[in-house]
Amino acid sequence: MPEERPFLMPPDPAGENPAGQVPAALFDLAVNRAAAALRGAGPGQPERALAVWHARTRFARRVSLGAVRSALESRPAEGDWHWAGGAQGRWIPGRAPFP
Repeated sequence: MPEERPFLMPPDPAGENPAGQVPAALFDLAVNRAAAALRGAGPGQPERALAVWHARTRFARRVSLGAVRSALESRPAEGDWHWAGGAQGRWIPGRAPFP
């Protein structure tokens, strides 16, 4: 069995350990799932909830926590929105076509 695990990275407490370019679809999925996780977490400690979600979600570790946080900070407050366009994307009105 090879020692290298290309798709699994050890969790980095700072969430800044991704290696290589992140595909746009993966970035979009991470931001949209993080937004959903924060909606379900309630008003407690959103920073902590986001960090816990990032550490526990295997695919999300391939996306920088800082980049996800930055995208979430620009999310409009009212209505349904989803992120599209990768790291250079933006919030689009309506639900994401892919969960």
